[in-house]
Amino acid sequence: MGFTVLVVDDDAAFRRVAGRLLAVRGFEVVDAAADGSEAMAAIRAHRPGGVLLDVNLPDTDGLTLAREIHREPEPPAVVLTSTDHHGYPEQTLTGAGVRAFVPKDQLVGTDLAALFTAPGT
Repeated sequence: MGFTVLVVDDDAAFRRVAGRLLAVRGFEVVDAAADGSEAMAAIRAHRPGGVLLDVNLPDTDGLTLAREIHREPEPPAVVLTSTDHHGYPEQTLTGAGVRAFVPKDQLVGTDLAALFTAPGT
């Protein structure tokens, strides 16, 4: 079994594409969620090693959800993503328990394994 990941995004097409991208890279996608409530239920049910988390969700924002995830026992590594390229200051990400921010159009060229498994938050 590979490193387990939950994909959280309100766009079903992006969830499918991200899931395939992760699977091709050897990750096991354990579930996908469309909003924060579904994400927390999936995290508690599957205890993934990582969460690929969209910034904009219908019921919350990614940073707020990342803070909630980070309060879980043995929280998964969180990589935040968005179509917005501006990202966030490192201190904001670290404070929310986020490992990294990657714009969605750069996911293909990003070493996600390094981001999810790097020691840190």
